[in-house]
Amino acid sequence: MLKPNASSPAARADGRGRRPMRMTALIIWGLLALTAFCGFIALGVWQAERRVWKHELVERVEARIQAPATAAPAQSAWADVLAAPQDYEYLRVKLEGRLRYDQTTLVEANTVLGRGYWVMTPLQTPEDDIVFINRGFVPRAQPNDSWRDAPTPAQALSLTGLLRLSEPEGTFLRSNEPAQGLWYSRDVEQLASYLGLKPVAPYFIDVQAQKPVPPELTIEPPTRLPNEMLPVAGLTVIKFPDNHLMYMLTWFGLAIMVAAASAYVIREEYRLRRSR
Repeated sequence: MLKPNASSPAARADGRGRRPMRMTALIIWGLLALTAFCGFIALGVWQAERRVWKHELVERVEARIQAPATAAPAQSAWADVLAAPQDYEYLRVKLEGRLRYDQTTLVEANTVLGRGYWVMTPLQTPEDDIVFINRGFVPRAQPNDSWRDAPTPAQALSLTGLLRLSEPEGTFLRSNEPAQGLWYSRDVEQLASYLGLKPVAPYFIDVQAQKPVPPELTIEPPTRLPNEMLPVAGLTVIKFPDNHLMYMLTWFGLAIMVAAASAYVIREEYRLRRSR
């Protein structure tokens, strides 16, 4: 029986018309495949490590918010907060002092109750340190309602809440504009500088709510809320996106595809060389 000619359609259809790759091209292809494979494996391992770290972080934060409140870091510990912020964020703390209501600043907020403002008020401690307090949320339609009326005289208070790290330099798309009264992030250093306050703690406190927010308000947030409810505290969002498993599987899947493609090329090159 005659074998099909190498240039015939039958020979080309079953691959016998293709010549083996040149050795130089094969080496370059192999190096590129090896680089891609190692890169995808490294990215997969990195995502696996990030997933473990994220789960540990969630467990740590959940333990902190359930723990008894401890004294907020004093000025002597501020450097430690800056050096290791992960050891302090969402720590349940308590502190005493007087709120300086006349220096309250409203910062843009988007919450389960809709768009509005965070009410940031500086608190002066007995040691004359300044710690900004996020007293809660007010709707966009009520920035200057009667909730702003300050008690006279201002009484010393004892507050409990979650320690939050400063949010410097505005948001991704918008920077704070103090001169225009436009604040998009809770940058305590910038707030203190604008108000002429010092020394200021490198964190702020999200005040703990006295009672939970009625669930019906979060389903269909109203444009206005009763002034006696304002500011609404306890809206701290403690949620950490965890897509690391999906990313890990994606990178390892790409590595397997590169390995499978490489195995196919090696097999075909071996077959072609044997048939010559």
